[in-house]
Amino acid sequence: MLDDVKSEARERMEKSLEALGHNFNKIRTGRAHPSLLDGLRVEYYGADTPINQVANINVEDARTLSLTAWDKSMIPDIERAIMKSDLGLNPATAGEVIRIPMPMLTEETRKGYIRQARAEAEAARVSVRNARRDAMAMLKELEKEKDISEDDERRGQDDVQKLTDGFIAQVDKLLSAKEADLMEI
Repeated sequence: MLDDVKSEARERMEKSLEALGHNFNKIRTGRAHPSLLDGLRVEYYGADTPINQVANINVEDARTLSLTAWDKSMIPDIERAIMKSDLGLNPATAGEVIRIPMPMLTEETRKGYIRQARAEAEAARVSVRNARRDAMAMLKELEKEKDISEDDERRGQDDVQKLTDGFIAQVDKLLSAKEADLMEI
């Protein structure tokens, strides 16, 4: 029973860490990376479709992405979706290829992205702590129903706390890496 509680808590904490990684990928650094466009959708035959399912996304150089639409009639729609996004990108079409130059980040935008990264990290920490709280409540309930002893409950709480501390440390490590990446010129 203790192992079930701990494994469920670990699973939830891992999902929080995974979500943090996805959210960090959406925060733009100065370099071009195809995952920047992961959240963008374009209308394709009446359905909102992710851009990476209607176009091939490549990195031309450190500061330029290129998109090649599989259906050439989609090029204006893809351009419009990129411009409407909150990424601050201005695509340029050259025939059948859409090039997206990454603008240099100003000090102000870097600080804004760092604030955003810190907010995402705090949300992940809260999610990890919520998993801890639920695991602790489950342990108390098991002890109350006499399914486990008081010693087992204490041991389980210590294990869950150690697990929580480890995941919080991983969140902090990811945040510091993202901050260093954002401050790199």
